[in-house]
Amino acid sequence: MDDSEGRHGLLHIGAVAERTGLSLRTLRHYDEIGLVTPSQRSEGGFRLYSAEDVERILLIRRMKPLDFSLEQMRELLEVTDALEGPDAPESARRALREFETYALARRDALERKVAMADEFLARLGELSNPAGDDPKV
Repeated sequence: MDDSEGRHGLLHIGAVAERTGLSLRTLRHYDEIGLVTPSQRSEGGFRLYSAEDVERILLIRRMKPLDFSLEQMRELLEVTDALEGPDAPESARRALREFETYALARRDALERKVAMADEFLARLGELSNPAGDDPKV
């Protein structure tokens, strides 16, 4: 066990930040607003995260580039929790499909932006090399 791991394989916030690519500030904020609460606290009050906590944080991190709001993130976590049980309600499955539809639409919008960025970069390349010379030579 290294210094980043607490009791029973629980991770300190620094290790979670490293694994998720999120800042300590963001992780603390998620805890403060109740989005993802660490499973335990050390005797000294340090946040200790389980593997399941880290998976929840990674799900949230994947939602960020798609512009999901904090409330939408909270709702999706509630839906995923509801789906874990053996008798998952149809309403949770329906809500998950709605999230999927929204995420697909956001991804399509991002793909359009990337295509526009590629066009822009190509045009800049044309402007910087009007003679068509290979700049790498």
